[in-house]
Amino acid sequence: MKKININTEALLFDDISQLSVEDAFLIQKAVEARHKAYAPYSKFNVGAAILLDNGEVILGNNQESAAYPSGMCAERVAIWKAGSEYPNMKVKKIAITAASENSKVDKPVGPCGACRQTLSEYEINQKEPIQILFMGEVGQIVKTESLLSLLPFSFDSSYL
Repeated sequence: MKKININTEALLFDDISQLSVEDAFLIQKAVEARHKAYAPYSKFNVGAAILLDNGEVILGNNQESAAYPSGMCAERVAIWKAGSEYPNMKVKKIAITAASENSKVDKPVGPCGACRQTLSEYEINQKEPIQILFMGEVGQIVKTESLLSLLPFSFDSSYL
């Protein structure tokens, strides 16, 4: 047996004012998307904004169903929309923000496991990293240079 250590790095910003103009713009677009979320059951609204290498910004938000928890996360709504509308464009970065109608979300909310897996496939296929920014409703923002830094030991098509 051998013990290994897996490390990852991220930048932590105190708030949106510390971000670059491009990153702050993308977070603001994710906030706009979050306000349009359909989450009557969880009351947890999530918005995502994806910046493509052609400059297009694609928005997504979570969509719930009365057959709760059947629904779809904001990140996958956005990435699949980007893939269907711009199949040959690379994803540069994605911004994610979340808010609850029940309490203030004041710490960063990263993508769920299913979203990490889906986003990782796009990163692996395009052979270039996708930057990830995520936050709650207010407060700190986490930024990673690659989605794969959030998903060590990722599973991809090379295993199939």
